[in-house]
Amino acid sequence: MKLKTYTPEFRAEAVKLVLEQGLSQEQAAQRIGVPKGTLANWVSAAKRSTDPAAPPGSRSVAELEAELAKLRKELAVERMEKEVPKKGHRVLCEGVAARYAFMKTVRLEYPLGLLCRVFDVSRSGYYAALDRPASQRAQDDEKLKIAIKAAHVQTRQTYGPLRLQPELATQGFEAGRDRIVRLRRELGLRCKQKRRFKATTNSKHAYPVAPNLLEQTFAPTGPNEAWVSDITYVATDEGWLYLAGIKDVFTCEMVGYALGARMTQELTAQALWKAVRNKRPAPGLILHSDRGSQYCADDYRKLVEQFGMKASMSRKGNCYDNAPMESFWGSLKNELIHHQRYATRADAESAITEYIEIFYNRQRRHSRLGYLSPASFAEEFSRQKLAA
Repeated sequence: MKLKTYTPEFRAEAVKLVLEQGLSQEQAAQRIGVPKGTLANWVSAAKRSTDPAAPPGSRSVAELEAELAKLRKELAVERMEKEVPKKGHRVLCEGVAARYAFMKTVRLEYPLGLLCRVFDVSRSGYYAALDRPASQRAQDDEKLKIAIKAAHVQTRQTYGPLRLQPELATQGFEAGRDRIVRLRRELGLRCKQKRRFKATTNSKHAYPVAPNLLEQTFAPTGPNEAWVSDITYVATDEGWLYLAGIKDVFTCEMVGYALGARMTQELTAQALWKAVRNKRPAPGLILHSDRGSQYCADDYRKLVEQFGMKASMSRKGNCYDNAPMESFWGSLKNELIHHQRYATRADAESAITEYIEIFYNRQRRHSRLGYLSPASFAEEFSRQKLAA
């Protein structure tokens, strides 16, 4: 059986989950779908690769991690101490009974000691006020609210009730769609709002144009039969950052991408090389794009022929001919780019790489894939193919 390989970019982003975002190795391994031992080896290798030119007296990675954990804890406590009065400002001027009632509603969200300190009550008085437990349904709702809030953050505020339902089910929380809608409304949770964006490539050139082989029929029967490609741009304080991407129509996976300060055929070639390196497709694959000069240039067309691929291009000005790629651009911009400002191209490149490698390819659920992520869908397809 062919050993599974991981790209250097994916390994780097996986290590960041542990060293920078504070996840345990087990949590990070489950999130991105890799063996815990493999991730542990990557983290150990990253910790060993210290800079030999570091000045004397510089602190070790372990010391920095401990200090970071301490600061995160202090910051979390300070944040909660500010949050609680905002949520319970109406009961601050009321009697103790009203404070106890409010504390009961947020008890599962905040430490009891913090709540008692903010509302100036004692632990014993709070416990004495709990004369009878809430109903089982109310208790289940509170637990489900916590799970919904956690999933809302984990999925980057992009999941509505339909995609959130299977996400919660995998975590052991079975709930109907209407119940999820109601609890999301009570929590005041909403998905990120969509914004419109424009196309980037220039089709006004004298290069030859390939025929449209797909003709809006996006129905391959397996991976690496049809890829779609395109270029978009991201604004930074340093100037534009261009992103060339290639997506597998069957699995919805981003199989190759490249980022650069200039929109050139070298950028599209780099994305194609990376896709071929990652997937090793058989000859005959259809590679679709728009009519941009970067895709029609002689060197790029020769590269496509060298890999044994069939070039396909959209009709002029028809974005629907490249709908799967436009769908990815919409997800990327609505879920990430339009909600951040990047000081440098490097900041934008890091965020986009993490979005593709960690979230989009391995976590984001797609309705056309039966609410599975591209990686999970590809693994399931491969498993069923071997069992057949």
